[in-house]
Amino acid sequence: MAALRNLPALIIMLFSMFLLGGISSTKGIILEEVKRDIGLGMDEFGLVVFIFQWGFVLASVITGYYSDKYGLKLMTIIGSLIMGIGLLGTGSAGAVAFFLGFYMVVGFGLGAMTVASNAVVPAVYPKKQGMMFNISMGIYGVGMFLTPIILNAMFAAGISWRWFYVGIAILLVVFILYVVSVKVPEGKVDKINIGAFVTMLRNTQFLFVMLFLVFYVSAEVAFMNFFPSYLQSLNLDEASPAEKSAMVATIISVFSVLFTLGRLAGGFITGYIGEKRTLILFSLLALIVVTLSKYFANEWIYMFAAAGLFFSVLFPTATGLGTKLSETGGSALGLVYVAAGIGGAFAGWIVGAVSEAFGPEKGFNLPIIFLAILFVISLVLKDKPDADAVQLNSKATK
Repeated sequence: MAALRNLPALIIMLFSMFLLGGISSTKGIILEEVKRDIGLGMDEFGLVVFIFQWGFVLASVITGYYSDKYGLKLMTIIGSLIMGIGLLGTGSAGAVAFFLGFYMVVGFGLGAMTVASNAVVPAVYPKKQGMMFNISMGIYGVGMFLTPIILNAMFAAGISWRWFYVGIAILLVVFILYVVSVKVPEGKVDKINIGAFVTMLRNTQFLFVMLFLVFYVSAEVAFMNFFPSYLQSLNLDEASPAEKSAMVATIISVFSVLFTLGRLAGGFITGYIGEKRTLILFSLLALIVVTLSKYFANEWIYMFAAAGLFFSVLFPTATGLGTKLSETGGSALGLVYVAAGIGGAFAGWIVGAVSEAFGPEKGFNLPIIFLAILFVISLVLKDKPDADAVQLNSKATK
């Protein structure tokens, strides 16, 4: 009986995570098509990423509050409706201005659905949170893996990117009708504690964790969104645009598989070698792989996919380290996530501006710079809080 009672919540979580993974891994592929379709310049490309990230960040802040006030079911419906409107508008946009406006709506809807899906697990599976978060991460990875393949098949068949977004909007209508018809449990959302966050900023190690997450999100946003444009700008033995599109889909799909496997294995890795060593090792390997892949692209273009494995454990490991440094847990980390999202927004804007001024190949040097900064920060992180940080923790919790 309990399993049947929890089935609607499970379906909501799995559908949301699959969709989130699929849209996250295909933004760059879609934007490359949009660039050709409606004349999007690389600076406007960067502005699209900037606007999308801001929509996501705003939703992450607002949805948590309103989920507590009005319930998870209503916020899931509203988030899905907003996202559907954004996708429909984006898929119909014939001008850059309309595309920019609706893409922020898509980002807001995606952020709202992320908060809602994450709130399901602690409410429905309080004793199996670790297992269920791993399952949700696995489904997220399946979405990341399958969607670029589906998208590439559509392009090969001559189907426009617009129908991809319109199709997802139709799926969201069906999803909303399902959510309306079932009983959804109340979710549990971590509160953002500004006072705890300000207090923890005086903790040097916590500040380093925040900077680490900011530059990680910057590196991931820059890589996932601008990699398709960068690859299309290469000669690659005179490969055609269609052949390059197939390469992009394959690389991002394999990247996604390795990313998912790394996330699932991350807990075992950090348990064996510790958080600090994990961050140092994996940030260094990510830096080496992306750098070698870029500067030997003609020979090793598919090596980019291996970066997924090394990106995978950085965010959750740094988050775990931040939680260890702060007795306030998620309340202070909530604003760290907001700061990281804002960092990702500005990273997208900067990469777009550099790519417009100097070309996509030069612009794609910025993810390497972000990863280099990430590695340097990992060297000064500590596994345990300093003595003064312990005193700050006690003040933050009072």
